[in-house]
Amino acid sequence: MALNRPIKVLLTKIGLDGHDRGFRLVATALRDAGMEVLPVGPWLKIEEVVSIALQEDVDVIGISSLSSDHLLVPRLMERLRGEQLGDILVVLGGIIPDEDVQPLMESGVAGIFHPGSSLSEIIRFIRNGAEKRQSSLIAKVAYA
Repeated sequence: MALNRPIKVLLTKIGLDGHDRGFRLVATALRDAGMEVLPVGPWLKIEEVVSIALQEDVDVIGISSLSSDHLLVPRLMERLRGEQLGDILVVLGGIIPDEDVQPLMESGVAGIFHPGSSLSEIIRFIRNGAEKRQSSLIAKVAYA
């Protein structure tokens, strides 16, 4: 059972990373797959990402990182949990060193996609995770 609306994905970059080629490709692929994509500009602060996620009631936050800005993501995860948004699926794409993968996953990141990941793999992962989240939200409302 899923909500009667498209999966809503917030795509962004945090920190100072301004590279956007992969970001734009993923945004287009997700939109073509029927998702509602909210691409917001680079250089956002964690608080801004959380605020947008809350205001827009997103299912997924996708973070693109081609520099060391992925190291800010655990702080984002903490902030999401603090705002009762810990059920939002967070995925990370870009150049993520192998030694950083486990700590990011332990912080709550659901998936990490390195350069060369297929767009169909990213779409499938996001669709599966977001549909599970939506089903969970429906169940919470039904039993409330």
